[in-house]
Amino acid sequence: MTWLSYLPNAITIGRILAMIPLVWFMLEKQYEYALYVALAAGFSDVLDGFLARKFGWENWLGGVLDPLADKFMMLCCFLVFAVQGIAPHWLLILILARDVVIITGATFYHFTIVKVDKAKPSIVSKLNTAFQILLILVLLAHLSVYQVESFIIKALIYLVTFLTIASGFHYIYFWGKKAIVEHEKQMQNKGE
Repeated sequence: MTWLSYLPNAITIGRILAMIPLVWFMLEKQYEYALYVALAAGFSDVLDGFLARKFGWENWLGGVLDPLADKFMMLCCFLVFAVQGIAPHWLLILILARDVVIITGATFYHFTIVKVDKAKPSIVSKLNTAFQILLILVLLAHLSVYQVESFIIKALIYLVTFLTIASGFHYIYFWGKKAIVEHEKQMQNKGE
């Protein structure tokens, strides 16, 4: 394993650190610069994933850091948008609530049912992440270089709302069902 195999993780860490200038530009209402940082972060997300898959450089740390970097970016941006009155507060609360429910459920499952090495995100969750990032980019573009029609922004907000709720319920259903099956297996094994 060469030192290059750590490149995807280094890019992901760079993406996490890029949230410092992104948030600063947003707070200073320099949205054009914030948009450039967000676009660079999005490109780095694609790049680190491509490198990891193409060269077999996938590892546990990258599997943890990559979704963490995405969540951190979304949390930072939606928090600033909510504080500035650009995105509704209820959307931030909904996004946070979903993540808290998923993290709490995953932790409970891991420590009380069966240890999970790596949980793959569902298709609904991937769509949710993609549209949350798209909404962030559209809002930054609207505030800086390109006037986006308000109905497009409203449609994206409602789509993100729907996907956030749907992915939250999907995780609850899927992992709840899995927990019941696993619990029944454990009870049968104890009975033998």
